[in-house]
Amino acid sequence: MTIHKYLIVAVFLLFTVNVYAITEPINLSCNQKNSPLGVETTKPEFSWNISSDQQSFVQSAWQVQVFSSLNYAKLGKADLWDSQKMNADAVMSTVYGGKGLSSGKRYYWRVRVWSSYGKASEWSRPAVFSTGILQVKEWNKSRWIAYEVLEDSMKVVPGLHGDGGSLGKKAVQRAIVPYFRKAFDIKKPIAEAYVFVSGLGHYELQLNGKKVGDDFLAPGWTNYSKTNLYSTYDVTASLVTGKNALGAIVGPGFMYINRERYRKMARAEAFPMLRLKLMIRYKDGTTAEIVTDDSWKTSPSPIVYSSIYGGEHYDARQEQTGWDKAGFNDEGWKKVILLNGPGGKMKAESSYPLKVKQVFEQKTVRKITDSSYLYDFGQNASGIVRLKVKGKKGDRIRIIPAEILDDQGMVDQRASGSPYYFDYTLKGDAEEIWEPRFSYYGFRYALVEGDVSAVQTLQLLHTRNSVPEIGTFSCSNTLFNQTFKLIDWAMKSNMSHVSTDCPHREKLGWLEQTHLVGGSLKYNYDIQLFYNKIIDDMMESQLSSGLVPDIVPEYVVFDDGFRDSPEWGSAAVIIPWYLYQWYGDKKSIEKAYPMMKRYISYLESKADAHILSHGLGDWFDLGPKSPGESQLTPKALTATATFYYDAVLLEKAAEVLGKTEEAKGYQKLARQIKAAFNKKFFEPETGIYSTGSQTAYAMAIYMGLVDEPFKEKVFANLKQSIQASGYALTAGDIGYRYLIRVLEDGGASQLLYQMNNRDDVPGYGYQIRNGATALTESWPALKNVSNNHMMLGHLMEWFYSGLAGIKQQADDKGFSKILIEPQFVEGIDWVKASYKAITGDIVVDWKKEQAKFALQIKIPANTEALVVLPVNDANLLTLDQKTLSQHKAVKRQYLENGKQKIVLGSGSYILNWVNN
Repeated sequence: MTIHKYLIVAVFLLFTVNVYAITEPINLSCNQKNSPLGVETTKPEFSWNISSDQQSFVQSAWQVQVFSSLNYAKLGKADLWDSQKMNADAVMSTVYGGKGLSSGKRYYWRVRVWSSYGKASEWSRPAVFSTGILQVKEWNKSRWIAYEVLEDSMKVVPGLHGDGGSLGKKAVQRAIVPYFRKAFDIKKPIAEAYVFVSGLGHYELQLNGKKVGDDFLAPGWTNYSKTNLYSTYDVTASLVTGKNALGAIVGPGFMYINRERYRKMARAEAFPMLRLKLMIRYKDGTTAEIVTDDSWKTSPSPIVYSSIYGGEHYDARQEQTGWDKAGFNDEGWKKVILLNGPGGKMKAESSYPLKVKQVFEQKTVRKITDSSYLYDFGQNASGIVRLKVKGKKGDRIRIIPAEILDDQGMVDQRASGSPYYFDYTLKGDAEEIWEPRFSYYGFRYALVEGDVSAVQTLQLLHTRNSVPEIGTFSCSNTLFNQTFKLIDWAMKSNMSHVSTDCPHREKLGWLEQTHLVGGSLKYNYDIQLFYNKIIDDMMESQLSSGLVPDIVPEYVVFDDGFRDSPEWGSAAVIIPWYLYQWYGDKKSIEKAYPMMKRYISYLESKADAHILSHGLGDWFDLGPKSPGESQLTPKALTATATFYYDAVLLEKAAEVLGKTEEAKGYQKLARQIKAAFNKKFFEPETGIYSTGSQTAYAMAIYMGLVDEPFKEKVFANLKQSIQASGYALTAGDIGYRYLIRVLEDGGASQLLYQMNNRDDVPGYGYQIRNGATALTESWPALKNVSNNHMMLGHLMEWFYSGLAGIKQQADDKGFSKILIEPQFVEGIDWVKASYKAITGDIVVDWKKEQAKFALQIKIPANTEALVVLPVNDANLLTLDQKTLSQHKAVKRQYLENGKQKIVLGSGSYILNWVNN
């Protein structure tokens, strides 16, 4: 489409929309979720976006009403709370201030807003939320139940890294994966019913023969001695008048990892256990509850082996038909054992659960032998298999997943954890379909062995955290589109209950990538709740010394820098601040502030004259040796630069919380660290930092460690060093994110294009050329390390903030003051991107043809945007076919540093210009 036609279509659409302009509150959420179940607070937070085709819409007031029933909501009878009209422009959220709420109850709410002209919108459609267990004492009647109990003398907590050969008889036996069941009667019509359930390590819940919900590996991973998460399900429609039955299968997860097959650690905290509470509200106003107690019964399930690290074996011959239905004869089952549980408090799971998000069919199937076939699904992803078979009783199928093939074309698990496999034993005769329940792996290939004639189909089921996808990006560069997909698959595969490093050999919550890749991740996915859960994990994992370990939850204690590296532990300071920046989430700082203070005090205790020298440094930088700990940049530089950044952010956090004196203290600490850093690492005469590596320059510039007189020289040195290296990538896990930020912020996106628009040297293109379908752990895509790692995925951030130009103004919190500043690099002809910020949808769509440029943007209601364009003369610009001075939506327009800067209110616009 030509620029001329592009303009005509855009203006026509804008005109059409404005003729039928309406304003309404949309995207109503409660505690950052749409229609959430299990809201565990008496003061939930309500928030909304605004849809308005009126340009420059500003909310002047809002009103929220809360109802105890849908009927009251339809009638507009706010029996629980009416906020009345509240004058507030920027605020699109409020905390409930009405009558007391009850546990296990459905509530409705709605909102309307007023424009700056005093015109009220229509009421939104009623939104719904349901409460969890609001008082701890309500759990008292519900007990933890188990099939067997692990004796204290046989426990291994924390886990022991490695094969556990020194543990004797500990962690040797398999944990029985039990069935649990309870039959009960319902004699009256039900109004609503909710079940609150936790099964550790993981559970699947059944009700009247059907699975409840579609969660995978529920509940989330935590420090079980401090927190046990529970899930909430609405089971109103699943209960029947008369006889009913609850059933559950519980697997070991991280609670018990025995010394069989592959394991990252041996760990034995407890055998599988279950705790449950079913709350029923009858239509006559009465209530009833079913809880886990000594009336429940238990039996071994057909899952004869399960390990989060080793796989799963299901023996269908041991199935008990109807075990989860009423009327089943459980005379042969034994009574459950009551126990105290792992000790943690019960807490509603507020982050999103894991689910099956995509199904992959085989791309190819290759016969290896008469009893083995190799499946290729075409995509390396986290997940499980779905096996469909029909054969004889006792036939056995083994499925060995792998992310890569060896030189002989066979599955290769050497870098991903071996041996790992799924076993299925057939019960025979009819068609059978099976999916593993309590283990997963990262793989593209699957070797199927055994009675392969019984196999009808095999699928890859991609499992991940179900956080909503909120961003899109594409451009005219094919390699960059492939790179986007490459990084995105590593992100998807490593968003589990924690931010994992890889979906196979470790599955652990390594912290450095949370803050380094977070800037990329937040554009693609709504990670506010996911990252709040990570903050909770860090708070619970912090040691008495103040150390926040490199992994959380800390299921295993590693040595040296693998437990204590400042670039990792500093997520405790950086993540709360980022959540405040990205989402305006002040609560994250409030809850994390004590942890943040204790961690920086710990770093002070480890510093020598304000210089830190321990840790892993710029992990997996590209040096002359095999990748691992930093090769090109001193560890002391990355550690101390991060220490300084922590102090700066903690000063800001203290100011936000009104802790003025503490802020002054952290400001002084930052000055001291900066002076020590520059004394040790900077050469003023040459403008060189330390070894002159990409990471050394980038971190010094990004963190604000370079004094003003030297900034231009240091930045020039960085660019020259990149050019001198032939535009090759050398920065690693820590440094590369800062390199991207510094080059983009310094107007050197063309350098980033040159560094990444290639496949001849290690980097994204090189990985793709060599067959990678997910981002790998090493720049050269080595086979002896993970081939599904998101830690080097920082270029994703540049796609959105650089090429598309979607970012925040310097003083913004929560994308209310948006910055639109696309980088029109040579080699890119068009870019399309969208980002659903907490304030609403931001869209950028630009195209250039020779010297002609067209930029279409959408700015959400109740926000404003500063649009920065590389145009010297404002007379060369048009906005919706008008000059800037003629357009009413232009709040301000000025020239600065050779660029036009235009402040616009909300709405959709198209700008056109010609570069001389």
